[in-house]
Amino acid sequence: DGTLDLAAASSAEGSCAVYVEQPNCFGLLDEGLLNLRNKIGDSTALIVGVDAVSMGIVEPPGEWGADIVVGEGQPFGIGPTAGGPIYGIFACSKEFLRLMPGRIVGQSVDSEGKTAYTLTLSTREQHIRRHRATSNICSNETLIALMGAMHMALLGPEGLEKLALRIASSTRVAIDALTSIEGVELVSPQGIFFREFAVRVPGKANDALRRMDSLGVLAGFDLGKWREELSDCILVGCDERTSEADISALSRAFEEWVGEVES
Repeated sequence: DGTLDLAAASSAEGSCAVYVEQPNCFGLLDEGLLNLRNKIGDSTALIVGVDAVSMGIVEPPGEWGADIVVGEGQPFGIGPTAGGPIYGIFACSKEFLRLMPGRIVGQSVDSEGKTAYTLTLSTREQHIRRHRATSNICSNETLIALMGAMHMALLGPEGLEKLALRIASSTRVAIDALTSIEGVELVSPQGIFFREFAVRVPGKANDALRRMDSLGVLAGFDLGKWREELSDCILVGCDERTSEADISALSRAFEEWVGEVES
């Protein structure tokens, strides 16, 4: 059903670490992950990759036992960089705090009593011995990270929630539009999705995507590239910019493909 097999996850108990994603690679929010810590035990580190925007409406991994949480910062105000500079989001429990790579910025107060920010919890080697440092950050990555920080500061907690709800809403509208087409089925129909979802189409997904591309619609990703048994499945994505017109164009392209295959 697209979710983690918790019974199989129990076999990972005693391992160094377990890595999972929420939502997963199919856009599914897996409620079973809330019980994963009980399955793998306390001695195994739990690392969770997240869609950081979803944290506006989804229970954070730290609440269900994650030791380390990572994510991509690109959704926060950063456009496509074509393989150029990016930045990530990294958080961990106090147990791992001094082992974190990179620079940790803490909030403090300056000599005049004003709020100030300073690098903290890093060793001297981080700044004076390149071969002993845990990371080396170039100015182009720093610029991207600064842009992301400004974007998140402007959003604030309420803005993050509204952004997440907007994406969840566009995802739901797109699902309803595509599954209303006879011959198009939602993979894991009982699931809850955020940003992405998979649909099964008649014929090969690769052929469907090529046809829709010729119609001027970038419809999604061929899941057959990941698994052969999913060669008839397309992963569709939405974000806060997805409009009703976008969804209508996508729906018409799917209808065109289904009509051609079944005629």
